[in-house]
This record gives sequence, structure tokens and C-alpha cells, in this order.
Amino acid sequence: QVRLEESGGGSVQAGGSLTLSCAMSGFTYRPYCMAWFRQSPGKAHEGVAALFTPDGSALYGDSVKGRFTISRDEAKNILYLQMNSLKPEDTAIYYCATTPFLGAPMRLSPARYNDWGQGTRVTVSS
Repeated sequence: QVRLEESGGGSVQAGGSLTLSCAMSGFTYRPYCMAWFRQSPGKAHEGVAALFTPDGSALYGDSVKGRFTISRDEAKNILYLQMNSLKPEDTAIYYCATTPFLGAPMRLSPARYNDWGQGTRVTVSS
């Protein structure tokens, strides 16, 4: 059974940084696509960043480009999201998710992901 467990959320002032982690285990498939999504109150899930593990390519949502970086430690099976220059509008619950394979146009689409963690809350104050 796939298990994804996020950590690292918290409260930070605008302009600050946080690093989220997602510990992954129990895969019954090769998770070629790993991603971070977020959800703010009253809004749908938003694709933040996605990593395609066969070639290490990454995609980012327009609102986080240049500020967030997705990476992973393959040996430890941990996915990371480094978040810099945080803004109040980054406030949300952040989720990691995995799925076997997706073409590039689909990698930031939450409906395409099979497995999800429980989320970690990030609050950015102005």
C-alpha cells in the first residue's frame, strides 16, 4: 500500500523560506511522476510542481516559477519542495502525490494522480 507522508509545513513571514518533505513508501508501481499540489480554502487543488523521474525534468505552476524547486532523494525515497520568497497567496495545504506515468501536459493535473498524502499546512503572513 502506497504511503505518502508530508512534513515541514508551518508559519512564516512573507519573503521567508520553507522546505517541505514527503516520505514515500509501499509502492506497487514505478512512480515516474511525483508532484506537489496545494489547496487554499474554497479553491480547487492547484498544481505546484511535478517531477518526471526517468529524466529528472520538472514542471512548475506559473505562480511559483523561479521561487519553488522540486527535488528528490532517491536513496531515501523522499520528495522535497524548496519554497523561497514566500507570499501570503502561497498559504495553503500542500500535498504530495504520485502516479505511474503521465505525459508532460498532464503532470500538473491533480485528477491524474493515484496516490496522495494527508497534506501539510503552510501559512505565510504579510
